[in-house]
Amino acid sequence: MVHVRELDPNASPLDYFGYELRRKREEAGLTLKELGGVLFCTGSLIGQIETALKVPQREFAERVDAALMTDGFFSRLVGLVLRSQLPSWFQAYAEMEGKATFISSYQCQVVYGLLQTPEYAAALFEVDHPGRIDELVAARVDRQRMLEREQPPSLWVVLDESVLYQLVGDRDVMRGQLANLLRYRNNPWVHIQVLPYEVGAHTGMMGSFNVLRFDDHPDLHYCESYDQGHMTANPQVIRERSVGYARLQAAALSLEDSADLITRVMEERYAEQPGSEPR
Repeated sequence: MVHVRELDPNASPLDYFGYELRRKREEAGLTLKELGGVLFCTGSLIGQIETALKVPQREFAERVDAALMTDGFFSRLVGLVLRSQLPSWFQAYAEMEGKATFISSYQCQVVYGLLQTPEYAAALFEVDHPGRIDELVAARVDRQRMLEREQPPSLWVVLDESVLYQLVGDRDVMRGQLANLLRYRNNPWVHIQVLPYEVGAHTGMMGSFNVLRFDDHPDLHYCESYDQGHMTANPQVIRERSVGYARLQAAALSLEDSADLITRVMEERYAEQPGSEPR
């Protein structure tokens, strides 16, 4: 007899998703293989998701809703599942980020998470979390859906010039990432500036930070260390960092000159090499 792993639906959002998927599948009278044929995936994959051994992707959840006629249940639940994959200390920030109407971010080492390509994010996660790349990338990509809303937040990002040169992954990954930044060149809600090396000492040298603004909530300042994030609504901190961010914006290249620099670095540093194999 095959042993079926029993889940406690109260243990986590992932366990709840798996529990409900199995319940709805059995209710429909479908085997793993039969449902896999409908969803264009293997029965093994469905079994792994039903037993909480694999994290579902949003596309999978949408296909399940269509196949089992569950009225968007799994599509709504998958957002909670993916958010639960984020580090526990980051989840509170991610929730507030999703409610913000204006996001100001200064990044001195990497591209801001909302603007990362899946390949760039995967290369970052591979360093410290090689066994969890797929679920962490899925969670990050799901976070980015806020930029596709009918009324997205206004996002303003200042990137240190070094971010453009720091090799994350390989040349193809970097070329794709810089090309992705350029996709926002004419987006009215996303603004990207580059802080050039020639600025010298500046107010952001203590590290990356974000300021979130809301319609019905006090402003928040966020920064993080290796193992935790720090979020505060302290008015003095908000005032100092808001002024600091305005100074960074003033010192940075214009939006147009920033896009030109990103284009130049992409073409000169990460251009495809003659005779290289297409990926």
